[in-house]
Formats: sequence, structure tokens, C-alpha cells
Amino acid sequence: MADVEPGKQTKLDALHQRMENLVEILDSLDPEKTGIEDIDRIIAMLDDLEKQCQQYRQQGE
Repeated sequence: MADVEPGKQTKLDALHQRMENLVEILDSLDPEKTGIEDIDRIIAMLDDLEKQCQQYRQQGE
């Protein structure tokens, strides 16, 4: 794997941590108790992660 600049590595690490946090949240959800607000919050988190991934890709170009 190619070396990554420290600033870019920090951004990648933060993005990776946010993805792990989202997976933990999804794993902890009880389908019987999950409401619309919870689903909306998860969708918002996914949208934010997608935006961050796009920004990171654009910065790398």
C-alpha cells in the first residue's frame, strides 16, 4: 500500500472511525423498538459519510 500523507491519513482514520461507530449503532438497534426518528438519524449519518467520502476523493484528485 502506498504511503499516505499524515493529514490525509488523519482524515481517513476519522472517516473509518465514523463508519465503525455507525456499524455499532446498527448492531445495537432493536428492530421492535426502532422508530422513525432512529431511522432518520441513521439516514442522516449515511448521507454525511457519503459527503465526506466524496470530499476526500475530490481532494485526492
